[in-house]
Amino acid sequence: MTTYTYDPANPADEFPTYPYLLAPDGLATRRQLRAAGLRPGGHHAVAQILWRRGKRVAYLYRLDWAKPKRIATPAQREAIAKALLARRTCRDCGQIKPYYIPRRYGCCLDCHGGH
Repeated sequence: MTTYTYDPANPADEFPTYPYLLAPDGLATRRQLRAAGLRPGGHHAVAQILWRRGKRVAYLYRLDWAKPKRIATPAQREAIAKALLARRTCRDCGQIKPYYIPRRYGCCLDCHGGH
């Protein structure tokens, strides 16, 4: 069983580790980066936060290395819209449903009920 210590200076740890809500300034999780309009920018995590007795982990990235989030082009947005529409179109009856077709059935719930 691995023991988790909250010692950022411990060289035995893969990353410096901080307890929940006690990470130093200048570090942020992916979710915090996204909320700020940023992305990791190709660099790897430099630290981690552990909580719930080491069962939950969030990796931390340096804010000064972060880059602006990329914006999808109109062509990319159109391709995404087509792909999402295909996920809602039943292969058997061809109807467009208000939900995504379950992959395990391969057809809408109405067609699956008839099998």
